[in-house]
Amino acid sequence: MKDNRMAIIGAQGKTGARVMNKLNALGLNPRGLSRHSEVMFDWARRDTWVPALTGVKALYVTYYPDLAVPQAEEDMSALVAVAKQVGIDHLVLLSGRGEEGAQRAEQVVIHSGLRWNVVRASWFMQNFSESFMAQGIAAGNLVLPEPNATEPFIDAEDIADVVVAAFTQPHLTDQLLEVTGPELLSFMDCVEKISSMIGRKVEFTPVPVEAYLAGAKAQGLPDDMAWLINELFVNVLDGRNESTTDTVWQVLGRPARRFDQYLVDQAEASIWCQSQENTDG
Repeated sequence: MKDNRMAIIGAQGKTGARVMNKLNALGLNPRGLSRHSEVMFDWARRDTWVPALTGVKALYVTYYPDLAVPQAEEDMSALVAVAKQVGIDHLVLLSGRGEEGAQRAEQVVIHSGLRWNVVRASWFMQNFSESFMAQGIAAGNLVLPEPNATEPFIDAEDIADVVVAAFTQPHLTDQLLEVTGPELLSFMDCVEKISSMIGRKVEFTPVPVEAYLAGAKAQGLPDDMAWLINELFVNVLDGRNESTTDTVWQVLGRPARRFDQYLVDQAEASIWCQSQENTDG
């Protein structure tokens, strides 16, 4: 692999940045691609794809905003065509667990004729600290559409380690790797654990999805993101994913991190505490 050029679409995202760091530590020096990278890659501008991917042999793909959206399957077909055009040999796709739209996009990669891996992941633990949910926690009240199920939240560090293994361990090639954390937790469980860690009460307020989306749209939420939130909270969080896998153990030889371990990692530089300090100051 050291003789091959690697690239990451979404190199500033939750898993992309971590995969970048881990590959750099191995001396593989991947090319980081995004709308803001030196060589731009923009999902909405296909004219950027060939320049961004020329010379690449192995590619990690994270799709924005989410593989569940209807446009993803078409974009993935176009990406596979470009990958073949520029000589990419291996695609590793990050996918979402229990998302029907994502599974259609997965099939495009699986049947591409290229070497492939699909890393199909449950909800990230880092959604609490590196996305819009962090703001609610910092403010003391996380308001979300009412979830109908528990979830085996996974640490993005585990996802990144599995992605790196997919690139660097040939025996894993051409496999779908479905990864989860080791325990089923409710959003309330997670918020209570966060409250205990930061030493102050954080409320969790579930509301009907219609009311949540109406309020979010009034504040400028685009229609496509509103569709995605509805898809994730109404359809994906309906109980279909209330199970765990041992894939992290099988690939890495160690158990997946628990939510409590994730909180230990957050303790020294928690966005929740920093945001609260900024609010108070």
